[in-house]
Parts: sequence; C-alpha cells; structure tokens
Amino acid sequence: MRIHIDRTRKSPLYRQIENHIRKTILSGNLQIGTKLPAVRQMAKDLGVNRITIETAYDLLEADGLIEKRVGSGTFVLPIHKSTQPNKKEESKWPLWQQGPLGRIKPEVTDLEQFNETLQPPENPIRFAGGVGDPNLFPVNEFGKIIQRVIKKDGIIGLSYGEPNGYLPLRQTICQILANQGLQTNPENVLITTGSQQAINLVTQLLLQPGDIVLTESPSYSGALDLFKAHHLHTIGIPVDEDGMRIDLVEEKLQQHHPKLIYTIPNFHNPTGVCMSGKRRRQLLALAEKYNVPILEDDYVGDLRYDGCALPTLKALDCGGRVIYTSTFSKMLMPDLRIGYIISEGPVYKSLVHLKCLNDLATSNLFQRALDAYLSIGRYQSHLRKTIRIYRKRRDCAINTVGKLLKEKVSCTTPKGGLFLWLSLLDQIDPQELIETAQKCGVSLGTVFTVEGDDQAQHLRINFAFQTEDNIVLGIKRLSQALEILDQS
Repeated sequence: MRIHIDRTRKSPLYRQIENHIRKTILSGNLQIGTKLPAVRQMAKDLGVNRITIETAYDLLEADGLIEKRVGSGTFVLPIHKSTQPNKKEESKWPLWQQGPLGRIKPEVTDLEQFNETLQPPENPIRFAGGVGDPNLFPVNEFGKIIQRVIKKDGIIGLSYGEPNGYLPLRQTICQILANQGLQTNPENVLITTGSQQAINLVTQLLLQPGDIVLTESPSYSGALDLFKAHHLHTIGIPVDEDGMRIDLVEEKLQQHHPKLIYTIPNFHNPTGVCMSGKRRRQLLALAEKYNVPILEDDYVGDLRYDGCALPTLKALDCGGRVIYTSTFSKMLMPDLRIGYIISEGPVYKSLVHLKCLNDLATSNLFQRALDAYLSIGRYQSHLRKTIRIYRKRRDCAINTVGKLLKEKVSCTTPKGGLFLWLSLLDQIDPQELIETAQKCGVSLGTVFTVEGDDQAQHLRINFAFQTEDNIVLGIKRLSQALEILDQS
C-alpha cells in the first residue's frame, strides 16, 4: 500500500496514515473484506515504527472501519451510515470549479439513458438507444480474426500505427464507398474512434463558443449534447417526409450566419426520413453561396430496406464543402468504436493533428482486424443478413403499432435505418409518458428537439435492437402506459 507521509507536517505520522486509509475505505477503493498489510510489513514499507502503524489501525478499528482477526490479519468492514462522509461537512471546491463548470447542468445522453435501462424489473424491453443488435454479429469469427492478426502482425499490430489510420483499412473503406457512389482516396480518409469522435473533432476544429450550428429539429441527441457542451447555439430547421425543409434554410443563413450545417440526410435520426435528391442539391448550393461547411452524418446509410439509394451529399460535392462521417459501430458491434471522416483540403491535415491531440490513435489492433473482416467479403454477407432481419423487425413494429396504437399514434414506414418515429395524436407530455412506460417495463427514446424548440409530441422506437416477440411485447406495454395516462 502506497501512502504518502510528510515528516515536515505538524500532523503525527500515525494520523496521516490513518486518514489515508480512512479516505480510501470510505471512497470504496478498499472493498469490504480486503486484507490490509501486516503491521510489520506496513512499517517496513513506510519506514516508520511498528507502534505508528498499530496506533493508526487502532483508530480505524475504534470507528468500525476495520477488524483485527487473531491469526488471520486485519480486514475492511462494511461501512455503516454513521461512518460515511457528510457532504455538508465537505470543504468547498476550488473557485475554478464554482464558475462555469458549476453552472453546467449535465443532461442524460442517449447512451446513458440506454445504459440506465439495462436493469429495470421484469424483463424490460429497450426501445431506447441508437444501436443495432450486437447478437447478430459473428463474435466467434471476429475473435478468431483478431487472434490471426496478433499472430501475423505481432508487436506491430499492437503499436499506435499511423495517425490517420491503418492504410489497408482506409483503402478498403474507399472501395466500399465507391460501390455506394462516393469516390475518394485513402489520403482523404481519417479513422476515428466512432462517429461521435468525428463530430467532436469537426466541432473542435471549426467552431468556437458562441458560434451557431444549423441542423434539423429534431436531431441526433448525441450531437445536440455535444454542441451544448462546446457552448454553441443550435438553430433548428423542421423536417417533413422529404427531410430538412430547405425552403426555410436560406432565411436562417441570412439571419443567424451559422458556422456549420449538421445534417443526417439518410434515414435521419430520429425521424427515419431521407432527404430528397432535389433538396440535397439545393442545400449544397446554399452552402456554397453562404460559404458554410456541411457536416454529413451518414451513420446507417447502407441499411436500406426499400427504394433506391440516393447519392450522399459528399458524392455531390465538388469543392470540399462537405465533411462526411460514418461508422461501423451500428452495423457491427457498438463497442467496435471505429468510424471515419472523409474530407479534402487543409481541413484534413488539421483534423488528423487534432485527432492525435485527442487520443493519439484509434485501436490499431481493431483496425487491422476490421480490415481483415471487410476484405474477405464478410461485411457484405453480414449486411445482407442484417437488412433481411431488420426489415422483418420494422414490418413487425409497424403492424403491431397499427393494431394496438392506431387510435393513439401515427407513423410512417421508414425505408431504412433503425427507428420508428411515432406522432402522439393526443396532447400528452412525452417525458411523463417515458416515465410511465419505464414503470410498465419499456424504455423509450430521449428528447431530440433543438434547444428553444417546443418538445414535439413524438417518440422514437428502436426496432432493430429487439426480436420480433419483444417488439410486440414492448408495444403492448407502451399501450398500457398510454392507457394509464388517459385515466389519470
């Protein structure tokens, strides 16, 4: 046990040792039943007299924090309420923690809300969260690939690797994107730790506190929370069946002079709609006219169930006005945490430099394993299988909503993605419904509206994460929650 003791202080050595162990126990860093070092060994390690250690242990035992057992040693005891620290008696935080940090009120993120619903009673159905079903991913096969990479590449595969990402993986990504109509080069690809980091890097590089971001409203809560954390202002543009209302964009550009347009044109989160081809070209024209960069978040662009694919904004961009980001986390494993950015011009090198400052590099081992998985054709096979399963789950959700909630909600059928967007037909507080549904055993999506906009009468359901049986059960529980609110 490492304990810093200061022989120049007036406080006795036994008291310094006793205070250190006390704080460690009360903080939970010394768990119940942990055996403390023997008196003789502790005294030797700290260079003090045995009596010093014995006195410290006696004080801790008197307060019921430890127990000496003859022939066994000294052990940590369960903490009783009387021994827990009183928050009212804690010293005040330093001034720098009482300023802007003290005024920030952290909100529950989409991921945090999803994780908080992992342990409710009686088999909860989780419609919250923005991930696909990790049970569909061939974990054993991917594990064998990782083992082969370690055996083949050795220590090189466990090093930091290239700052902009593993070159073969960047080349593979270019091939995948080319099949989707987006032509790019490995020199324009930056591997990131998920798309969330990609959004964060662009935000850090291009924006300063007080700047304005133009985005759809509603929009991805993770991005909205990120903009708020960077002290940015968001201006929302309504969404209809053809995506962002481009007819309202120019007025906002003239009025607010935003420094960034953030958009999810494919299977928009949370509404599931796709921006029409005409609107995509109109948005690019406005970005060029008003000299505003576009951040295109294509988080599940390849999860299409119906209709024809539309070109990404990046595919239509000829002048480096669009920064494109996507991820493998939704299609494969949430914890894979590999995304990427496509950009050209000076901004690319700046993003690479900023990426290095943030975390040096994305996992080199996982990059190499992912490239091996993608290169042998497994990804396209997995994609086809996933689309087939998710399409059935979407249809199951649509049919069940139509049967059980047709007088309560309305929704359209998304052509891809992960979500159903339900419009409440009655005036119900969405937050109250979320809380009531939680008690009924079903968790729903969080708030997605841009700050300042009224919270719309909508709910998001993630149908991809659940089996068809659980989808039916979850919607039944949602129906029960709506009935409870009707009767209250």
